Amino acid sequence: MSNKNWRSHCQNHVDEHDIKHIVNYDPKAKDLFPLLIPKFLKNKIDFKNNNDPILLQVIPQKNEHLHFDGYSNDPVGDLRASHAKGVIHKYHGRVLLITNGACAVNCRYCFRRNFPYAKNYASSHNWQKAIEYIRSHTEIHEVILSGGDPLMLSTKTLKNLSSQLESITHVKTIRIHTRMPLVSPERITDNFIQWLEEISLKKVMVLHCNHAQELDNSLRQTIKLIAKTGTLLLNQSVLLKNINDKSQILADLSHRLFEFGILPYYLNQLDKANGTQHFSITNTRAKSIHKQLLQSLPGYLVPKLVEEISGKKHKSPIF
Repeated sequence: MSNKNWRSHCQNHVDEHDIKHIVNYDPKAKDLFPLLIPKFLKNKIDFKNNNDPILLQVIPQKNEHLHFDGYSNDPVGDLRASHAKGVIHKYHGRVLLITNGACAVNCRYCFRRNFPYAKNYASSHNWQKAIEYIRSHTEIHEVILSGGDPLMLSTKTLKNLSSQLESITHVKTIRIHTRMPLVSPERITDNFIQWLEEISLKKVMVLHCNHAQELDNSLRQTIKLIAKTGTLLLNQSVLLKNINDKSQILADLSHRLFEFGILPYYLNQLDKANGTQHFSITNTRAKSIHKQLLQSLPGYLVPKLVEEISGKKHKSPIF
């Protein structure tokens, strides 16, 4: 599939007719954060079910207008940890590169929904300062491509970036954080797979799946192609009220991920971005759910329960 064709699948394929009957839907919330649901993901949603677990992740809701203490536009301190344009350096040995501000789907709970991407990402025409920063910090062994979604970039652009990273001797690993293979698998073209195969660095891809409904059999071949390139596949989820805040739902997700050759990695507490409080559950509830997972799953299928606290030098485990 050509670059032009897969991009067409990433456009919004939901209109007012599809969602106007949904309880708590608020068209004005689209002004806070645009509605964006790609074609492939739309086909997984039961629009007749107000509690569909995918629908609830992506539909604009009235609660997004509410304000709560402790919530902000930069809940994890990305702006304070920004160095060269597009470079976020919080943790020892690894650095995050914001490659763009676009995603194939706008998740309503996104911690970067209010992020000023226009001023804070390293565009394909302005990577030099980011590369120079990485080159000058010899303790950096891993570069994490994030965004937005890095796979919204063309394969040609990604290849150009990875080639520059490969030229830095102390960089050993490239990690890609993406939802694209799950929400718009058309993106995983032959050229993309060839690019992954040719990368000389160690390769990790962290997917983002919150519910087993997101993983149907149509995705098996896509995931298989990625795995064959020698890329380690991990998954991170976010605990979301009324979507996956039950241990059985998360256990089913872990089993489903393993069927696809993906290992559960992180179970994140919600980052407190303005407009997301209605997704929140307490740490007490989160710990109870995680304890039940420990009791019902083998250890390799239990994701780490963590939260990100602004200013800390690592993810914080929740015990």
